[in-house]
Amino acid sequence: MADRLPLFIGCVVGLSFILLMIVFRSILVPLKAAIMNLLSIGAAYGVIVAVFQWGWGAELFGVHQSLPIVSFIPMFMFAILFGLSMDYEVFILSRIREEYNHSGDNTESVIVGITATARVITSAALIMISVFISFVFGGEPTIKMMGLGLATAVFVDATIIRMVLVPSSMRLMGNANWWFPKSLDRIIPNLDIEGESRLPDPEFETVAISNEHSVLV
Repeated sequence: MADRLPLFIGCVVGLSFILLMIVFRSILVPLKAAIMNLLSIGAAYGVIVAVFQWGWGAELFGVHQSLPIVSFIPMFMFAILFGLSMDYEVFILSRIREEYNHSGDNTESVIVGITATARVITSAALIMISVFISFVFGGEPTIKMMGLGLATAVFVDATIIRMVLVPSSMRLMGNANWWFPKSLDRIIPNLDIEGESRLPDPEFETVAISNEHSVLV
């Protein structure tokens, strides 16, 4: 299973890149999203190795000896964490993209997007951290590993990644965030992440016009 982890990660990241590219009509935005998601997951892997194999602060978590990392844990954690990270990323990017389509100002769009989503992301992250950290106080070492890793990744993702690195990188990239090759724009379907807007009912429009005419008369 450990030998297939790079292939698994590559497939997930590649498919996510393609989907984000189609939805947001950008090359840099999905690339940045993939890199940011991998940073928080890498932090989780590092903490697990430091605590359970190197013994850094292991006694705080009730671990008194070096423990091997079970082969399925990295893959299991990656699936959960990449999904959570991408959820936060899409939530932020949707608001930023909406504002950019309205104003055309990248800097203002980033500010508005982060301001509008910061509280929601922080609240959701606190809930997830509270749940995951409770696993650490169980007696099973495997559950401890997953709990500590998941809690660490969510904390890093919701603070350093989403509130610092994402807005700063998008601010530095400027309008290049939304560059998309014309050749790809012609052949790739245009999808709206919010879904197609519902068209007004013709019968409703007819009734509304009739009522308005009656009032005027």
